[in-house]
Amino acid sequence: MLESLLALGGLVLLRDSVEWEGRSLLKALIKKSALCGEQVHVLGCEVSEEEFREGLGSDINSQLVYHDLFRDPLNWSKTGEALPDRPLGALRAMCKRTDTSPITIAFDSLSWLLLHLPCTTLCQTLHALSHPDSCLGDSSSVQRVRVLGLLHEELHGPGPMGALSSLAQTEVTLSGKMGQASVHILYRRPQQRPTFQTQWFSILPDFSLDLHEGPPLESQPHPDSHTPPVDPTTHLTFNLHLSKKEREARDSLTLPFQFSSEKQQALLRSGPGQTTSHIFYEPDVYDDLDQEDPDDDLDI
Repeated sequence: MLESLLALGGLVLLRDSVEWEGRSLLKALIKKSALCGEQVHVLGCEVSEEEFREGLGSDINSQLVYHDLFRDPLNWSKTGEALPDRPLGALRAMCKRTDTSPITIAFDSLSWLLLHLPCTTLCQTLHALSHPDSCLGDSSSVQRVRVLGLLHEELHGPGPMGALSSLAQTEVTLSGKMGQASVHILYRRPQQRPTFQTQWFSILPDFSLDLHEGPPLESQPHPDSHTPPVDPTTHLTFNLHLSKKEREARDSLTLPFQFSSEKQQALLRSGPGQTTSHIFYEPDVYDDLDQEDPDDDLDI
């Protein structure tokens, strides 16, 4: 589940919300990639580099290549360290790398980039990053590339969300219940049906993942063994059952919509005070009473 997110390459979309933030999960996945010996590139847009590195060990931070777009996203300071045409320059620099070692590229966040770049430009760049063989042409020399993108889904409409969702090989939607976080993972694999899984988890202070089978038992409501059960029928203002006399009265009652044989006979039987009705028909001058062809006047 969560551990298998890093087993394959491609774009992994982390969709969070105001209630369930996803930066901690992004840092936990970055830590797991760094522990596997991979080089990690982080494109930081929403928080400072110091805040992002906080909580990660020195061994993890030494493997992070941080591209800081938070301090000066438009390169107003004109420093030598700034990438040209930021933030497009940072994206192009990642696309043009030539190393063949496994690499993880993390975006914090894609929502910030969507506010500063056209959606088509960002989608094309993400496709080039997650499919380096399509850019370089020689798939034999390109190692697996994993792209982790944090996305605040409440900030965007269905258009950008659908475009990014179509690019992602894996979508991770954060949610929770009773204070316990969970992720709903959608896997898309070539020539396979999409699979859907749910995983409960918690993140430790050192950004390690602690996986659970479900919500913790202490957070689930359970009855107290010392409290006697309450009978819900104690203070009712009506009876739930009929007595023997009430049941007999109900069975002997004839409902108005029931057409019984007695009612049918009463309708067919003419009483002494009832009069019979007759229909008198007087032919008109233009009536054609041809017994052989009674429908002659219908012009059929």
